[in-house]
Amino acid sequence: MKTNRAVLGLGSNIDPEENIRKAIELIRAEFSLIKISSFVRTEPVGFKEQALFLNGALLIETALDAASLKTRLKEIEIALGRVRTKNKNGPRTIDLDILVWNGEVVDDDVYERDFLKSSIVELLPGFTF
Repeated sequence: MKTNRAVLGLGSNIDPEENIRKAIELIRAEFSLIKISSFVRTEPVGFKEQALFLNGALLIETALDAASLKTRLKEIEIALGRVRTKNKNGPRTIDLDILVWNGEVVDDDVYERDFLKSSIVELLPGFTF
C-alpha cells in the first residue's frame, strides 16, 4: 500500500489552544504524525474584525489519497464545531488544510502567507517553492 506524506495547516481563533490540541489528538489517533511545527499568532486575512489566529502545521503519513484525506479533515473540523458561513474568512474553531502533498504545494494560500511557508520549511527543511 502506498504511503502518502502531507503537510497539514492548522488554524484557529476561537479557543485556539484548546481546539488545536484537540485537532492534533484526533489526527494523531488516525494518521502517522511525524512532526509538529511551532505555532504563531497571525492577523486575520480578509475580515479584520476578529481575534488573532493561532497557526501551525503537521507532517503526517497516510494511506488515504488526497481527496479522502480532505474529506476526513472536513469531518474533523465539523467534530470540533467548525461552522461554515458565507464569510469564508470569518472566525473558526479549527481550519485544516492540505498544504503539501507528496512534496508538491497543493494550496495556493502557501504562496500568499509567509507563516505557511515557514511552517512547511520547519517540517521539511530544504523544501523549495
